[in-house]
Amino acid sequence: MHATMRYYHGNPGLADQLAARADEIRSVIGAVPGFNAYYLVRLDDATVSITVCDDEAGTEESTRVAAAWIGENMPELTASPPMVSAGTVTLSA
Repeated sequence: MHATMRYYHGNPGLADQLAARADEIRSVIGAVPGFNAYYLVRLDDATVSITVCDDEAGTEESTRVAAAWIGENMPELTASPPMVSAGTVTLSA
């Protein structure tokens, strides 16, 4: 499995904005081949989204479709793109 984290620093309210559109998020991210899970985390000073897919190709596609969806639906966020990190899942409990 492979995971991607998108860190939107300075925007904790984004979690609530995205959660309000949960059905849209599920349909966009859930359509990615090899999709396993999506998590949205509200931090004190940021929002983090985490996508888990079968492989790196899936997480790369999830980042592409997430960016496209945000660009179309929340264009004010494109001025400050997220920090994106990805890697292999080494433990799942």
